[in-house]
Amino acid sequence: MTPSTTPSPDHTATGAPRPGGPGLLAGHTVSRVGFGAMQLERLHAEHDAAIALLRRAVELGIDHIDTAQFYGNGLANGLITEALSPADGVIVVTKVGADPDPTGPQPLRPAQRPEQLRASVEDNLKSLGTDQLTVVNLRRLDDGPGLRAEGDQVVDLDDQLAVMMAMRDEGKIGAIGLSGVNLDTLRRALPAGIVCVQNAYSLVARDNEDMLELCVAQGIAWVPFFPLGSAFPNLPKVTDQPTVRAAAQALGATPSQVGLAWLLQHAPNVLLIPGTASVEHLESNVAAGKITLDDATLATLDISQHAVQEAR
Repeated sequence: MTPSTTPSPDHTATGAPRPGGPGLLAGHTVSRVGFGAMQLERLHAEHDAAIALLRRAVELGIDHIDTAQFYGNGLANGLITEALSPADGVIVVTKVGADPDPTGPQPLRPAQRPEQLRASVEDNLKSLGTDQLTVVNLRRLDDGPGLRAEGDQVVDLDDQLAVMMAMRDEGKIGAIGLSGVNLDTLRRALPAGIVCVQNAYSLVARDNEDMLELCVAQGIAWVPFFPLGSAFPNLPKVTDQPTVRAAAQALGATPSQVGLAWLLQHAPNVLLIPGTASVEHLESNVAAGKITLDDATLATLDISQHAVQEAR
């Protein structure tokens, strides 16, 4: 799915203003507020609602969607393929490194071996109905909550990058990103030409600040997941912070919008992919791209964040 026209920096191929303004991803200009497709799984029994949600995202100016074949065991990719056309000019980014495991203790299992990465790329190509995936993120299991590799799933980074670069040379992949990595892994991977990094990151979870700074210096897009804090128990949430709530009240915004706006202002290479199954929440996320936090508010939020970090 590639643009059929060349959009202006501030507008998409459909003529809609880009929410959050323009950002760069693998040489493509995209909306800084995008959409994460994982929550489409919640609409597995509401096909028309899922299609309408994706169409509304395009209408609102979103032209960057993050997905994976393992989201709903192909459900998200199938909906994206049905809902979007090349004329929409949407950059679809996918990821590999896990496979669906519907009957397992977790819905996913690691798929880190080179032959599994290749198989996942082929599955994404098929389900997205394209000859080339614009960006594919290698979901390592070095950092963040969730899966961890064990046994034959502990694979050296060089072996994984070798197969990813081979597929890029073959034209199956346009560019390579990383997800769930630590600083050492990113540094080792830089010679492969990394275009984006997806890690857990938010106002209340800034353990990866050094990685973000490296990405800024290298011109690599920073695409945080859990942008409002973790959904896992006992981990902080941005929307629970008193200073965030106070800022939201002062601005006539929601705490979620303040958390997203903070990310957009914190670094120029941030691209957001908040997910939702609700058109109302989608519109609220897009509106966060118009919010500007003044210096005093930013300073207050940063001070409160340090207190949260120290308490963790």
